[in-house]
Amino acid sequence: MTIRRSTGIGLFAIALALFAIFFFPFWMVLINSAKGPFEITNDPLGLPANWGDILGNIVKIWTSPNIMYQSSFFSSIVITAGSLLLLNLLSAQAAWVLVRTHTRSSTLIFTAFVAAMVIPFQIVMFPLLSWFRTVTDLTGLRLLRSFQGILLAYVGFGMSQSIFMFHGFIKSIPLELEEAATIDGCTRAEIFWRIVFPILKPIQATVLVLNGIWIWNDYLLPLLILGKGNAIMTIPLAISNFAGAYVKQWDLIMTAILMAMVPVVVFFLIAQKSIIKGMVAGSIK
Repeated sequence: MTIRRSTGIGLFAIALALFAIFFFPFWMVLINSAKGPFEITNDPLGLPANWGDILGNIVKIWTSPNIMYQSSFFSSIVITAGSLLLLNLLSAQAAWVLVRTHTRSSTLIFTAFVAAMVIPFQIVMFPLLSWFRTVTDLTGLRLLRSFQGILLAYVGFGMSQSIFMFHGFIKSIPLELEEAATIDGCTRAEIFWRIVFPILKPIQATVLVLNGIWIWNDYLLPLLILGKGNAIMTIPLAISNFAGAYVKQWDLIMTAILMAMVPVVVFFLIAQKSIIKGMVAGSIK
């Protein structure tokens, strides 16, 4: 009993230490959001003199026409929601077909998707921009500095991991369910939408949260495709406008980061149980 108790105390201490390490950046953002610029530089670790300043910073960021945070917030919502919707639907359908089609071609295609997960983005970012410009010149379809371009990029880069996760989960679904639906007269499309797709809710939550955090916080891809100073701008791009060549508005930067963190944290807390269920269920057949 003594050994077990000591082990439990040690694990609790480790968990507490890890919590403190991961919570520290959030705490720094929170306390410095309620400070002025000089107060941050003089005492970044101290508590703010007036917590009410955080409300003033939020109002200033949200209403200032020069900052464009309000438009970037709605642009981020459109881009994130649209990318997640397409990733969820397309990845689930592709993974289901790859699981139920036992051919060399399906195995090769799935292997290609898995292999694409290890390709660094830095290798393909310049060919991607060149291809986007070529498509724009040949077809007239505007891919740079547009919603359709950034949505296409996020769907393309997010498909590999999403298909991999859906693939593992779908393998745990009994084939007899689909065979029974076929006997009852369901078409292939009806089998997917009425039988398979509703069962995928746990793994859908996992895919949505993982991709949602990445898309919401991403800076490099929107910078390359949308650019700065464009009418369509995401929150990370808007936050970078607070840092100039000579002046950095740390109070507004911290407040803007806090405002960007809240939707993701709330979404994660709501879907937490589904995330854990999806990750565990996909590993057991």
